[in-house]
Amino acid sequence: MAELSTFGLDVGIYGGMARPEIILELARLAEDRGFESIWVADHVAFPVQFKSQYPYAAKGDFPARLYDPWLEQFSVLGVLAGATKRVKLGTAVLVMPYRNPLLQARMLVTVDQFSGGRLILGAGVGWLEEEFEALDFHKFKQRGRATDEAIEIFKAISAGGEVGYQGEIYKFDPVFSVPGSLQRPHPPVMVGGVSDPALRRVVRHGTGWLAVAMGPGKLPERLDRLRVLAAEAGRPFADIALDFKVFVSIGEAKRSRFDDREPGTGSEADIIDDLKRIRDLGFGRILVRSRAGTLDEMRRQIDRFVTAIAPKV
Repeated sequence: MAELSTFGLDVGIYGGMARPEIILELARLAEDRGFESIWVADHVAFPVQFKSQYPYAAKGDFPARLYDPWLEQFSVLGVLAGATKRVKLGTAVLVMPYRNPLLQARMLVTVDQFSGGRLILGAGVGWLEEEFEALDFHKFKQRGRATDEAIEIFKAISAGGEVGYQGEIYKFDPVFSVPGSLQRPHPPVMVGGVSDPALRRVVRHGTGWLAVAMGPGKLPERLDRLRVLAAEAGRPFADIALDFKVFVSIGEAKRSRFDDREPGTGSEADIIDDLKRIRDLGFGRILVRSRAGTLDEMRRQIDRFVTAIAPKV
């Protein structure tokens, strides 16, 4: 049996339910019910037209209407840090090249300080090229390297003191970083993505791996690959934490790019089986996001998850 202390709740800062009062209610609900953490995603502004395809859906379609509300991640993190007392605050994920890395690192350190050391950085490279262009980052094909450097900068800024950086993408002369993060030497860094470059980033830079969308039928191959990469780098695989993010739809099966039935969708029995198999693979924390389209239905889905699913995982 899994306690809710092994689950996180994505409070949904995009989509039809992305309204301040709903997000605050979900954050407080997560804290009251015993969830370990709350999580927020990251986009800044969707281009009206784009050709990029969302990498985790069966048809490449993003799982929300693009003209629905979308709230900015750091702004929400600051509010949630003040609105909660216990739950950890995670990014699933923060697209590292969207923002200046020095400013970004100082913002993350500030959230960690104000929250009492509750920040978890979920770090990713992003996929929407046209959004990168709108944000004045014109090196889309180098976003992996930019992400590596931004993580290195975040760790250095978190350590505090005099910090300078000279990389391929980012460079700055020494500055004072005071204070550093409350968590030492830095908040946890969970690297998102399922490709080989993402797994190499996990090994080089991550506290652990944040997997998404890929079901228990496909995950073992990726885990085996992560083991090989860890061994090649001389890093013990047991030192790599494993998190999994799932979009929950109780009663309605969905397809993903990787599976006939997306994990976390379908009957209660289907979802329990999915999560048990994911746990058996070694994943400790599971992040859940409700797909419900109304607040009442979202509450019902979370209640069913809490009472009928989580206790059986």
